[in-house]
Amino acid sequence: MRKMLLTLWLLTVPAAGLSSPVQSLLPGAEQRGSATFRLFGLPVYQARLFTQDAGPLDWAQDFGIELTYQRRLSQDDLVEATLAEMQRLGHSAPSRGRFETCFQDVAPGDRYLAVSHGPDRVRFLRNGRTACTLIQPGIKRGFMSIFVGENTRSARFTRALLG
Repeated sequence: MRKMLLTLWLLTVPAAGLSSPVQSLLPGAEQRGSATFRLFGLPVYQARLFTQDAGPLDWAQDFGIELTYQRRLSQDDLVEATLAEMQRLGHSAPSRGRFETCFQDVAPGDRYLAVSHGPDRVRFLRNGRTACTLIQPGIKRGFMSIFVGENTRSARFTRALLG
């Protein structure tokens, strides 16, 4: 019994240490929805959308999207996929080099949080630490549309994320 309680306690400790910093960046934000993105049936990441008071997504307000990776992906894969999706959706993207300063290789459990600050600024945190801030006209819609835009790769994923 003691061993089982110790095991349960050890399983909960990492979860407590991995809480999202979204509240400090977006006071009043709460989780609106969550979804798992899959590629060829394999889970790639778990996504969570944070909006003001967990209300419906409003592009005029700031919001955050957190991705918790379930697979190993290289920096090159992350940058290339992001640039390709922004281009596919018709949005101008920052240079490859600017994204390379934001994204690093990920392993299962690594988290990226993107938080908008107005229409032209998105702050990225990796595992709770600031990775970069991208400032560019329309970057909020350009980047966040990958996950919650009108023409995402998976309508089912987007519906679940939007709650």
